[in-house]
Amino acid sequence: MTATASGTGPSTGTGAPDERLLRTSPLRRLLGRPELGSVVGAVAVFVFFAFAADSFLNASSLATVLYASSTIGIMAVPVALLMIGGEFDLSAGVLVTTSALVSSMFSYQMTANVWVGVGVSLLVTLAIGAFDGWMLTRTKLPSFIITLGTYLMLTGMNLGFTKLISGTVSTKSIADMEGFSTAHDLFASTLTLGGVDLKVTVLWWICMIALATWVLLRTRVGNWIFAAGGGKDAARAVGVPVARTKIGLYMGVGFGAWVAGQHLLFSFDVVQSGEGVGNELIYIIAAVIGGCLITGGYGSAVGSAVGALIFGMTSKGIVFAEWDPDWFKFFLGAMLLLATLLNAWVRKRAEATA
Repeated sequence: MTATASGTGPSTGTGAPDERLLRTSPLRRLLGRPELGSVVGAVAVFVFFAFAADSFLNASSLATVLYASSTIGIMAVPVALLMIGGEFDLSAGVLVTTSALVSSMFSYQMTANVWVGVGVSLLVTLAIGAFDGWMLTRTKLPSFIITLGTYLMLTGMNLGFTKLISGTVSTKSIADMEGFSTAHDLFASTLTLGGVDLKVTVLWWICMIALATWVLLRTRVGNWIFAAGGGKDAARAVGVPVARTKIGLYMGVGFGAWVAGQHLLFSFDVVQSGEGVGNELIYIIAAVIGGCLITGGYGSAVGSAVGALIFGMTSKGIVFAEWDPDWFKFFLGAMLLLATLLNAWVRKRAEATA
């Protein structure tokens, strides 16, 4: 059975066409994409700074923008998936610092190859993510409360353990330890492509976008994520393993924090225990600008990447334009409001044409 040439589809026996076989116009599909609003915003920001800052279009400047975007985007991708699943993680920013601190202090104190510390750090961040997800599903408390508690605990632990072990608020240098150079190559190296220096974090970011997009759009797990975010009770009623899905999403945030934390450590070989506070809001902002709904059940990994790119263009564009950086937060807040309004308008248009 095939659709008719007019696109009305075959009859269902009642004289009405089967809506499941109706052809969807390219415009309607485009309006239905959650990242459409953020793409329009990204183009506008790019054009604006291309005129406002003479050096913005230089290859080296664009590479700097991509690097700034990738450091946000690596975390924005799993945070976006978590938001699509209907939850938040307010501990994501300090979890990045925890990842770096665990790797550094374990390697230094145990005089082990730094790869041992890297492996332990991965286990710790995944365990923290699993703990958040388990607490959420067992207690039924809002994710805001659960992760706010984790945020406060990690903030205190980061500072307390660092001062207890190192005697200061920063870790000891591990640059001369075995395995540092290979770990640096994986997490913090610079690649030269076409005469332009790009940080390896850009490749990590691209890989995470591709993997997350594949999971969301091509796997059963992706259906579970959307269903759990759209309505967990209804999803559970049709057999979706909501608890396991949410735990897995929090572990995904833990994995992103591990990657970002290792980059932080191997870029500077020491870590300040107070870093990361407030970054969780930046990750959430990138996801929201990218089209994720606060209420869950809607969004995309690509949208979060575009949101991170807007953040990177704005933060570095202000510098290239030689403006007062004190105004950065103002522009960030304005972008958040405008993007949210644009995303809401796009979604209404998509529903109206559906």
